[in-house]
Amino acid sequence: MRKLFKNAASDIPASVVVFLVALPLCLGIALGSGAPLFSGIIAGMVGGIVIGLLSGSSLSISGPAAGLTAIVAVAVGKLPAYEAFLLSVVIAGVLQVILGYIKAGIIGDYIPNAVIRGMLASIGLVLIMKQFPHLIGYDSDYSGDETFVQSDTNNTFSEITRSLNQITPIATIIGLISIVILLVWDRPRLKKMKFFKNVPGPLVVVITGILINVFFSKPGTSFSLSTSQLVNLPIATDFSSFASFFIFPKWEYLGNPDVWTVGLTIALVASIETLLGIEAVDKLDTLKRRTPANRELKAQGVGNIVSGLLGGLPLTSVIVRSSANVEAGAKSKLSAVMHGLLILLSVLFIPGLLNKIPLSALAAILILTGYKLVKPSIFKELYKKGWDQFIPFVVTLLAILFTDLLVGIVIGTIVALFSLIKSNFKSAVMVVHDDKKYLVRFRKDISFLNKPIVKEKLEAVPENSYVLIDMTRADFIDKDIIDVVNDYLQHAHLKNIRVEIKKSNFKTAHQGVYDQSTIHEYSGSSSH
Repeated sequence: MRKLFKNAASDIPASVVVFLVALPLCLGIALGSGAPLFSGIIAGMVGGIVIGLLSGSSLSISGPAAGLTAIVAVAVGKLPAYEAFLLSVVIAGVLQVILGYIKAGIIGDYIPNAVIRGMLASIGLVLIMKQFPHLIGYDSDYSGDETFVQSDTNNTFSEITRSLNQITPIATIIGLISIVILLVWDRPRLKKMKFFKNVPGPLVVVITGILINVFFSKPGTSFSLSTSQLVNLPIATDFSSFASFFIFPKWEYLGNPDVWTVGLTIALVASIETLLGIEAVDKLDTLKRRTPANRELKAQGVGNIVSGLLGGLPLTSVIVRSSANVEAGAKSKLSAVMHGLLILLSVLFIPGLLNKIPLSALAAILILTGYKLVKPSIFKELYKKGWDQFIPFVVTLLAILFTDLLVGIVIGTIVALFSLIKSNFKSAVMVVHDDKKYLVRFRKDISFLNKPIVKEKLEAVPENSYVLIDMTRADFIDKDIIDVVNDYLQHAHLKNIRVEIKKSNFKTAHQGVYDQSTIHEYSGSSSH
């Protein structure tokens, strides 16, 4: 317990920031999913407290994810009752625990770094573009939406255009003042001062936003915000009404095959998003700590079991909240746990006060968080690393922007693999020559994918030349490459080309396939 509170001075202020960011997102995702609003709150509490305690990540924040909204919305409409959907969430949790025990967490290690960086940058860009309408008071779309094509048939760009035609002056004033406060709070010189260090800027933003709206809500003024432009948290009048917000799964739906199908779908998608999330958060961690992937799957599984049993939405590691946690200065998992406790305490004791928070103030917090994920220096850094890093980075960013997280990651990974293969083509076979003397050197692993370039380089050698094929630096040579070399040896003499082979104890794809008699016959020597 003492270890958990070791970094309390940093983690508690950070938890307040994450709480303020998470609250409207929990409600918005529940609204977009067609689920009861309080189901998002339950998921936020469980994601913070349960997964926060069980997870091996120091900085990851779990909660209801926008990436599951479409799946949840379809499932809620398809299954016979919301209680049946909750059973699917429990099943998904059990399956995730199993995935953790069979060590399926290794999947996340196969995502290239450039793709992860592109994912983070795209999340930042999406945050800025999606929160801009809320910043100026246009709140027709729910706060947690991250999809390009929205449920109302608009898209990210058209939503911005429409919002510019329906600006709410007081919301815009609150939003702009909030951005100024956050920028001032982020000044390195001020951050060294005790007050600015201990009081989170987002908390000041929220208080300022509430006070501005209260001032303009006085009788005789017409500038106050509507209820749709404020946080809209369900309010319980007493403990029994609070308890009524919790819905429990009905086990009689266990024989329904659709329940199992939805559970399997949620388990797979939530697990992939979680693995991507912890990879991304580990990249942001200044201490470069590594999250145990299999332990994270188990923690997420337990979290989903508890969330489903209490009436909550399915959970994943969420990049937006995790990024806000990192930027707020969190050092350990205490921040995640405390943010879950703050959600619980706030809905119990101060729901009325929370419902006075302007969405434009919260939008400013998210926009600044997004900017830090997509600032220009990130593009410069990736560009300097070369096109093989920069192109997958940009493609991933654009693919996620115009589709969704998982589709964008798949597209980015395919592009990264293509860049890797192309790079391997160039580096695996090196050719140097001086007059009529040629050195063809095989390096690294030479697979059948390198066959075209090997044939091209060998056939390009002119008549009356000498060729040394150096295989000593290759760790692996595919049988197809051996066949290409042997074929070349058999007809090289027709162009009066003398060939020598320099061999070593490399591995081939199949034992016993290296045709040494043919090579000796045409090379004249097996070493050089």
